[in-house]
Amino acid sequence: MAISTTWESENNSLTIQMDDKFDYSKVQEFRQAYVETPAQPEEILIDLTATQYMDSSALGMLLNMQKYFSDKGVNYKIVNSRPQVARILKISRFDKKFDIS
Repeated sequence: MAISTTWESENNSLTIQMDDKFDYSKVQEFRQAYVETPAQPEEILIDLTATQYMDSSALGMLLNMQKYFSDKGVNYKIVNSRPQVARILKISRFDKKFDIS
C-alpha cells in the first residue's frame, strides 16, 4: 500500500494519508508527498487512520517536513492516530510541535 495525497486548492491544504507502516521504507515517498505540491500549503494534515506501526525514522521524517517549511508559516496536524501510535507521539513530545487529534 502506498502513501496518498489530497490537495485542496480552496484553502491550500495538503493531506498525506499514510498506510499501515510509517517507517524508514517511506522516506522518499513521504518527502515527495510534501515537496511536490502545486502551491505553498498553509496547512498539512498527516492522516494516520491506517497506520498501525511507526518507528523513530517516522518521527524524523515529520521533523524534516517541519524544517522544510520552517520559514513559511505552515500549520501541521496529525489526525486519526490509533492509540498505540498516539502514545509514541506523546512519549516523544510531538504534541508540543504538532496539533494531534
